[in-house]
Amino acid sequence: MPLPSLLAAGLLLFLATPAPSSHAAGVDEGGDNVSTGMPRFREAPQFYNSPSCPPPLPAGPGAACSPSALVHVAMTLDVAYLRGSVAAVLSVLQHTACPQSIFFDFVAASAAGRLNATVAGAFPSLAFQIHSFSGEELRVAGLISTSIRAALDRPLNYARSYLPRLLPECVRRVVYLDSDLVLVDDVASLASTPIPDGVVLAAPEYCNANFTSYFTPTFWANPALSVAFEGQRACYFNTGVMVMDLGRWRDGGYTERIEEWMELQKRMRIYELGSLPPFLLVFAGRIAAVEHRWNQHGLGGDNYRGLCRDLHPGPVSLLHWSGKGKPWARLDAGRPCPLDALWAPYDLLLRNTIAIDES
Repeated sequence: MPLPSLLAAGLLLFLATPAPSSHAAGVDEGGDNVSTGMPRFREAPQFYNSPSCPPPLPAGPGAACSPSALVHVAMTLDVAYLRGSVAAVLSVLQHTACPQSIFFDFVAASAAGRLNATVAGAFPSLAFQIHSFSGEELRVAGLISTSIRAALDRPLNYARSYLPRLLPECVRRVVYLDSDLVLVDDVASLASTPIPDGVVLAAPEYCNANFTSYFTPTFWANPALSVAFEGQRACYFNTGVMVMDLGRWRDGGYTERIEEWMELQKRMRIYELGSLPPFLLVFAGRIAAVEHRWNQHGLGGDNYRGLCRDLHPGPVSLLHWSGKGKPWARLDAGRPCPLDALWAPYDLLLRNTIAIDES
């Protein structure tokens, strides 16, 4: 979608969004539930399947293995980023032809009960399940090396590497999405990306990026390490948007391969940037390419400063605020970037309004 049309559509959607209720008891001005500390969200509209879609899935986790589950979408749920996750879910439902046939697999490290109630309150008819990451969290914490931003060092950032273990065996393909993005196209089109035999995942590649910068001079100076990319056209790809073949992943033991690189990183520093480099070491040059329209990333600026950035040239199916700056934080601070206006219509945060005493 061209940028002017995208901005116009975002503005119209924002103007059409109902105002938050003014009688939300127990909600402070920032939108948090005072009793639980959990953000409160207003209920999203109900979206219905087109006639050509499979039968609607029942709400709740029981539909995970249903043959009518057209697409599985996996995301992490964290209180700090929950506002972004809810906006991402709304964008998926709004732009797909078969919203009642999408199953959401959420991964959470804690507060699963409160998160379950929060998601169900915002999306009463949503077919979803929250998978606990607590069983893997301690192990992952022991494998993490510090990176350039503390936010990148949380164990839940590594949950995407453990989806084949966390999700039911019946789930063979999943679309993984970060919490700081919105879709403006049908997720089913992304999910149907062809993945050739012997390939485990698909993602947009960026071969003009400086790939070598993701690894230290120690890595490149050691032939026993840099051989990992020998014979490959290794390109950067962003792990915030991926189509994953979980069956092939399980068969190939790819979680263990990623962990091996993380263990090596603990002994000798070979990379700098959190959970991305281990993914690149295992998969760069070995993925199915997806059109760039499916990950217009970097809208949060770089990882040191949240500077405003423009979209890459070309059509847009997904906007991704990867980087330090998040649209909800900049909007709340009154210092938004121009493209943050495209995220705002999907924000379901429920804010309390101050009652006017008319007596």
